[in-house]
Amino acid sequence: MNIKKLISLILIVSTLCVNAQKVDTVIVTNTYTSYYNYSLHEPLYVVYKLYKGGGDCSRKPFHFKTNGLRHSANPTDYRGSGFDEGHLADAKDFAFDCAKEEETFRFFNCVPQTPKLNRGIWKHFETVIRKESQSDSLLIVCGSIFGNKTMGPDIIAIPDWCWKLVISLTSKQVLNCFICPNDDSDSFEQLELVELKKKLGYTLIY
Repeated sequence: MNIKKLISLILIVSTLCVNAQKVDTVIVTNTYTSYYNYSLHEPLYVVYKLYKGGGDCSRKPFHFKTNGLRHSANPTDYRGSGFDEGHLADAKDFAFDCAKEEETFRFFNCVPQTPKLNRGIWKHFETVIRKESQSDSLLIVCGSIFGNKTMGPDIIAIPDWCWKLVISLTSKQVLNCFICPNDDSDSFEQLELVELKKKLGYTLIY
């Protein structure tokens, strides 16, 4: 690597570190709200409500899109990376409405997750939470904590951790709050909301 490329890479990594905690734009859809960071090319977190989630719509025709978002990740960033396009607002949660399910396939609603995480403990909790939604209206907040790892031609950020918070809209109580390492351990840690907020480094709005 020549000196110019090395300096450029150092500047990019430094920019990622500086801007990792900054919400640059808020994207409101009919399904969820995304709090997005341009430098990371990723959402910091998304927020949505769920009641009686699930349904029969097939996800097979759907593919992730940018919707013209500035500084968005692209399919080429994921191609050959070994990472999944990991939903934050889960597609299956909205399978009762095909238009809403399709709307979850946006790059401002996904982050790079290892297949072990995305198809393992993360999916397990999506199923558990969807079951909870059959008897209670839920507020779901989920996102990531980023370090310095990147991938793809757009140099998109790879989360070190992914987390999820579930609040009952009936009782206003926290039903679930956990964090998962974005690796192949397929593990998680339950924690108090105040502990999660300390780890994030950014303020949650929900």
